[in-house]
Amino acid sequence: YVNPDLTTFEYMKGRPHAPSGAAWERAIDCWQDVRSAPDATYDDKVTFDGSAIEPMVTWGITPGQALGISEPIPDPDTMDAGDRATAQKALDHMDLRPGRTMEGVNVDVAFLGSCTNARITDLREAASLLERLGRPVADDVRAMVVPGSQGVKQQAEDEGLADTFREAGFDWRGAGCSMCLGMNADQLQGRELCASSSNRNFIGRQGSKDGRTVLMSPAMVVAAAVEGEVTDVRTLL
Repeated sequence: YVNPDLTTFEYMKGRPHAPSGAAWERAIDCWQDVRSAPDATYDDKVTFDGSAIEPMVTWGITPGQALGISEPIPDPDTMDAGDRATAQKALDHMDLRPGRTMEGVNVDVAFLGSCTNARITDLREAASLLERLGRPVADDVRAMVVPGSQGVKQQAEDEGLADTFREAGFDWRGAGCSMCLGMNADQLQGRELCASSSNRNFIGRQGSKDGRTVLMSPAMVVAAAVEGEVTDVRTLL
């Protein structure tokens, strides 16, 4: 299923390397032409109730070990044999127990970055949330923002977003991989737990073999940063 949309077109219009003038109109026609036909048939159709979706976080050591913020951590004993060992390893590493939710888990580091969830739209949302909350990063949390690209970094600075992050206590960094994979000095220390908007949470991924990573959205990272623990951002709004 392919459905080019106006939001994407508006984002691309006028940007570097995008067609302009008559070439832009031809490009629009071309992109619109690849839209799936109204009478196309599909092997399967899936419908989601968006109103039932809640903030998701990981509880384990793979991106697939995720659940809604209000959902209880699963019990390995209820799983298939193929998943049981990995789930138990995850619980042992993360120092968690089945049945509890992730809400309230203490956070040492808040990482908002880098390529996956630090687009300009992500940074706008996160900065806007900080302004609405009017609260700084918790005293015992180390927080940083790593823009998704040099272009995003410059745009965020031009829009004043970088100042919002700095004033709240976030370290504003240059674009790069950073704590997504423990690059250079951007690493967890010992058993630190990181609320991270990156896309991987494997053991050792953020620089420490004992470090723990909880993946979440940029807004949830902001909530964790100011609260000092994994928090349902909806409760702060």
